[in-house]
Amino acid sequence: MRFSIFLCLVLFLSIGCKNDAKKSAADTKKEMVAPAAKYTLTPFQASQDYSKAEIESMFYKDGIFNFEIGGEGYTLGEQTPDAAAKMCANSGKGQHIHLIVGTAPYAAKYVPEFAHKVADGTHQLLAFLSRSYHESIKSPTAYVGITATVKDSSMVESTPITTPTLFYSRPKGTYVGKANTEKVMLDFYVLNAELGPDYSVKADINGEVHNFTKWQPYYIEGLPMGENTITLTLLDKAGKAVDSPINPVTRTFTLKADPIE
Repeated sequence: MRFSIFLCLVLFLSIGCKNDAKKSAADTKKEMVAPAAKYTLTPFQASQDYSKAEIESMFYKDGIFNFEIGGEGYTLGEQTPDAAAKMCANSGKGQHIHLIVGTAPYAAKYVPEFAHKVADGTHQLLAFLSRSYHESIKSPTAYVGITATVKDSSMVESTPITTPTLFYSRPKGTYVGKANTEKVMLDFYVLNAELGPDYSVKADINGEVHNFTKWQPYYIEGLPMGENTITLTLLDKAGKAVDSPINPVTRTFTLKADPIE
């Protein structure tokens, strides 16, 4: 009798342990499955080529920036021919200069000479030529990247940025209407670092992380209406943030429905 009870107890414990093991394995498998991504990121197709566009010079004095734009085929204020095909926010004022001071949002400038306040101090400063839909021209002649010392609204010293540096460009501001909110362009500017095995860009989009090893713009689809936040970080091959005074950078932007749609 005692032996029968003992045997039943052994069998009960054995079956229970097996069931617990199965449950544990199933739970572990569930934990290993990553949650489905909320946002879809798709690379842009090739855009209107402006590889011969140039920023020939830039200086800043008495609160006034002055640019000389040269090269071939690019004109400030014109609409980029493939703007309609891009299906993302486009500027009615046409092609322009993106001027970025440190981690501040860029200022869009449609003429080569303009007033712009820059605080006294030393700044990482980037200016690049943009298509009318705000995509940067990523060629060696289409940008100026400097560390600038400003005093009394004039540039008193400048040196080229020679270390790996990432600037945030888009998205920014407020997007209104279905045509502008369904696909939002993510674009950034990388200096002195080739994305690939040695460098990458991490994009934290509302807490969801995406990584890029190719320098190009991306469509973001699936963003919710209201405020959205993106943090961009330039990483080295060890996955650590590159040491830079403007790395990482965070931007909050807003999507709104068009009330008449």
